[in-house]
Amino acid sequence: MPIFKPKVFDSLEVGQQSIPFSDPDIINFLSPGTPSKYVSASEALQNSDVYSIVMQLSGDLATIKLKADKTRSQGILDKPSVTSNTHSFWQSMYAQLLIGGEAFAYRWRNLNGIDLRWEYLRPSQVSPFLLEDGSGLIYNVSFDEPQIGVIQAIPQSDIIHIRLMSKNGGMTGMSPLSALANEMNIKNSSDKLTLAALAQSIISPGVLKVNKGGLLDAKQKSARSKQFMQQVNNSNNGPIVIDDLEDYTPLEIKSNVAALLNQVNWTSTQIAKVYGVPDSYLNGSGDQQSSLEMTSKFYVTALNRYMRSILSELNDKLSANISADIRPAVDPLGDSFATTLSGLAKDGTIGSNQATWVLQQVGYFPNDMPEAKKNPVQQLVIGNQSKGGDNNAEESND
Repeated sequence: MPIFKPKVFDSLEVGQQSIPFSDPDIINFLSPGTPSKYVSASEALQNSDVYSIVMQLSGDLATIKLKADKTRSQGILDKPSVTSNTHSFWQSMYAQLLIGGEAFAYRWRNLNGIDLRWEYLRPSQVSPFLLEDGSGLIYNVSFDEPQIGVIQAIPQSDIIHIRLMSKNGGMTGMSPLSALANEMNIKNSSDKLTLAALAQSIISPGVLKVNKGGLLDAKQKSARSKQFMQQVNNSNNGPIVIDDLEDYTPLEIKSNVAALLNQVNWTSTQIAKVYGVPDSYLNGSGDQQSSLEMTSKFYVTALNRYMRSILSELNDKLSANISADIRPAVDPLGDSFATTLSGLAKDGTIGSNQATWVLQQVGYFPNDMPEAKKNPVQQLVIGNQSKGGDNNAEESND
């Protein structure tokens, strides 16, 4: 922490959004004067497609195994928090990254600079500032613990700050939700239109017509309607019995309203496009020409794209060489990996013993698995048996 208070720029000049995402009056500091271009996280997560893609991506990213070449770095990666388990901590970090474009964690370290634990920070708790000479960033952090309160001018080496795409040279991240402002507005308008169309098109389940010149007043008609619906509800899905004086005609949804219901989910494709994953992962129709293997490759590419941003920050702050094993996230059972090794063994690229060893290292086979035993192959010789010695004699004479 610096001895003298440095002269810094305001956090707005570096594009940081330091107010809570749940604030209903949140505005977009990156585009002043156009507040409608920002989508708050609380509003976006009410959309099932946004929630689904954030839940899936953050969960898969948290499943990826982070490996460091230093024991101390590996230890803090395996157990970063004391208030939650490892998977929950990393999923919270990655979910915030996908929603807000950046995620924060404070590094609690001892006097020797060794990480003891990391504390997850909400964006509303953090305000970054740019030093006057542009040599780095410092952070003001408001902790939830009353005895800690606000700590000012925290050096950037003490803050884990993961960013996605940036508009200011990588100092802060840009929320992917900002690209969904128009889609979310159209989605809300489409929902209102659909509800209005349904309310106007399906007023009653059907029409009960009284024939033979029946004259009923309003009260009698209402009473007969209630009696008929009571009969329907008490029939246990059985047939409805009416006499010759009545005709019942059920109403159907109009074709234009049915078409409207089928078109309100078009935003799924837009949301999948923003997050870079195939729309089939959001239960969309997807590309009917693409295979399952191709779709899986697109998803792996998307995971790797996000993981590059994560590894870059971790490598910089921990001063270690950290790699990511994506296989547990995309191939949890290991069947695809085993199939690939089997193909390499059949082609002669690797030996069968090497393939078995690799599968044991990843836990697909147990280490104490006995060696394979080959069944003996019985050879049968089928031929014509000659009788007597005449033929043998002739063959010997020839």
